[in-house]
Amino acid sequence: MRSRVLVFIDWYLPGYKAGGPVRSMANLVDHLRDKVDLHIVTTDTDYTERAPYAGITPDRWTVMPGGEKVWYASHTGVNTAVWRALLAEGTWETVYINGMYSRWFSVMPLWLLKGSSQRRVVAVRGMLAAGMMKHGVLKKRVFLAAMRMLGCYNDVVFQATSAEEVEDVKRWIGAEAEVKLVPNLGRRVRTAEPPTREKRPGELRLVSVARIAVEKNTLFAIECLKHVKGAVTFDLYGPIYDEAYWAKCREAIAQLPPGITVTHKGTAAPEEVPGLFAHYHALFMPSQGENFGHTMVEALAAGLPLLISDRTPWKELERQNAGWDLPLEEPSCFWEQLNDLVAYDGSDLEVVSRGAFALGKRYLDDPAPVERTLELLVP
Repeated sequence: MRSRVLVFIDWYLPGYKAGGPVRSMANLVDHLRDKVDLHIVTTDTDYTERAPYAGITPDRWTVMPGGEKVWYASHTGVNTAVWRALLAEGTWETVYINGMYSRWFSVMPLWLLKGSSQRRVVAVRGMLAAGMMKHGVLKKRVFLAAMRMLGCYNDVVFQATSAEEVEDVKRWIGAEAEVKLVPNLGRRVRTAEPPTREKRPGELRLVSVARIAVEKNTLFAIECLKHVKGAVTFDLYGPIYDEAYWAKCREAIAQLPPGITVTHKGTAAPEEVPGLFAHYHALFMPSQGENFGHTMVEALAAGLPLLISDRTPWKELERQNAGWDLPLEEPSCFWEQLNDLVAYDGSDLEVVSRGAFALGKRYLDDPAPVERTLELLVP
């Protein structure tokens, strides 16, 4: 009989607008559904949406085509009594909690299991990174201190996906915290060769697939383009998280020089993203921090070079001919590299496209992350 794992996550498939955490969970399920009996507790509505998913009956277990079971909680079905019943429903090898701050999907399961022998794993999901902690830091410090004082983190295992995130957990949760370094799993995408991309000197097509938000550094990316010369398009795919922030982005777009075009394309469904990448020359996402960066690994798998910050797990890209990871403290590095990219011809782009594809393939073909994820959930 397979081990049973109960998962709590605010949003799950068919939702996708919450970005990385949903993709992380979907990939985990895709890789482990034949090895673990997964039960996922989530909401019946996508991030930033009000209408529930069509065709789904809430507040009961729904068996998905792949065999995993999902409990789509309605607005009224998110309550302590339901959570107690789900936690008491048989024997769970592990209760797997995604994220740190959600009242119902992070805090409440830990509160209800406080002092129990139930094994609990919290996936940090980048929420303790320096870039994330800068925003609302006082409120977050008070919250984390309260959780520690109340004993909600006692005997909890924390999942970090990078060495930096291990240090983040030790800093904010405590030096004695048990942390497992288990990388996220990439989407099962397989192509034999990267697509051929036409590139002429003087033109550049850039793309970002991320929510429009301060931590994704959308405004920084747009402002870098003020210093770029050429026919440049920058397409943004992702939900607008903060209207006030987007207003600042629009102001910056209006000040761009002739020939530079930035367009918000709305959101793209996950299955559309790999195909989108074939139409661009680079992924431009200088985010303030990523614990993994699903968009980045999917871009690499499509042979799309990365132009990103040095605050992600994707390091030494230039050495691998896969792109550039640059310091945010030196904005000129970004616009200088952008101008270099404008000057590229087809053969220049092919070198970094093949390097990106090779790096993505090495990561996706590595069996170790799958093995370590299984060990995390079923030790």
